[in-house]
Amino acid sequence: MTIKPALVSVFGVGLVSLSASVLAHHGDAGRYEDKLTTLKGTVVELQLINPHSVVVLDVKDETSDQVIRWRGEAGSATQLRGWCWTKEVIKPGDTVTMIGRRLKNGSPYMTLSENSRVIDANGKEIFRGNDPGQPNQPGPCAPARTGGGR
Repeated sequence: MTIKPALVSVFGVGLVSLSASVLAHHGDAGRYEDKLTTLKGTVVELQLINPHSVVVLDVKDETSDQVIRWRGEAGSATQLRGWCWTKEVIKPGDTVTMIGRRLKNGSPYMTLSENSRVIDANGKEIFRGNDPGQPNQPGPCAPARTGGGR
C-alpha cells in the first residue's frame, strides 16, 4: 500500500517539473507586439537549427538611413524543411520581406509564428506562419501524414 502513494508523488513531481520547463520555453505571452511589422532587407545568414531557426537580415532604417541587423525567429529546422527550405532557399545577399511580430521592448527581433510570412524577391511566399490559435500547418514539402497512427 505504501508503494502506490509514493508512485503518485513521483509522478506528480515529474508532471509539475515538466510543465514548468514547457512554460519557460513557450511563455512568451505579452513579449511581442500584437500588430505585424513588415521588413524588407538583405539576408545575412539563415540558421536552420532546432528548436528555432533564425533569419538574420540587414534592414535600412527609413528615418536614419542606418542599417539595422534584425533577427526573425522561425520554427524548427524540421518545420522549415516542410516549407522546402534548405540553405539554398535564401542565401546571404538575397532580398526578402519578413512579416511578423516584433519584441515590445523595441529590439530588432521578431517572431515568425502567428500570421507571419517570408516572401522572396520575386514575391513568392516561401513561409507562412499558422493562423492565431491554430496548429502549425505543414508546408508543401512536408511528409504526407497517414491515418491510423497515434
